[in-house]
Amino acid sequence: MSSDRPVIAVIGGTGPQGSGLALRWAAAGYTVIVGSRSRERAVATANELSALLPGSEITGLDNEAAATAANVVVLTVPWASHRATLEAIAPHLTAKILVDVTVPLVPPKVSEVHLPPEGAAALAARSLVGETVAVVSAFQNVSAQHLKELGHPIDCDVLVTGDDVAAKDTVLRLARDAGCRAFDAGGLANAVAAESLTAVMIALNRRYKARGAGIRLTGLPEDAAEV
Repeated sequence: MSSDRPVIAVIGGTGPQGSGLALRWAAAGYTVIVGSRSRERAVATANELSALLPGSEITGLDNEAAATAANVVVLTVPWASHRATLEAIAPHLTAKILVDVTVPLVPPKVSEVHLPPEGAAALAARSLVGETVAVVSAFQNVSAQHLKELGHPIDCDVLVTGDDVAAKDTVLRLARDAGCRAFDAGGLANAVAAESLTAVMIALNRRYKARGAGIRLTGLPEDAAEV
């Protein structure tokens, strides 16, 4: 694996969105580690993904081991597990990139915006992991519906927010390599917008009986998503 291709750990990688992103990155040539609280579940999911993509580099480990082995750690867990998961993996994140995909949804009212005291899940993550970790927020509005269909285009733009420019550039590349259009949407404080939009997307899906409604940005230069 070349130095410009980081090893990616997907924490919560046994779920629909985490496993879908893992498959997309493996298809793009990345080494991917599926992380779970249960190593057995992680291994089982990794094997399932490997069967879909023979020759790929996908392995399964428990969350702590996955975070230790990766350069970029992608957190795709439910809001209820957000704090506990971060507290468990935080010692293994120093000098790494943490991509927080978590949305602070509170069942049963998941179509209503809920904001944590910190203002956003990504801001809560930064307060938990400390300043030695580059926290980036992304992928909240990408539906898991078609992620595992590698030939299916992802009809949703990705808003990438963070305060570390180099880390954001890495995540922008990861988003594009996963088949998404991606845009730098400003500092980490702006993560509240992308996180809140997820509840709006859920409400739209329910109201119009859609399957994976997404967002598209208009009025930008044609090459903006490639910069």
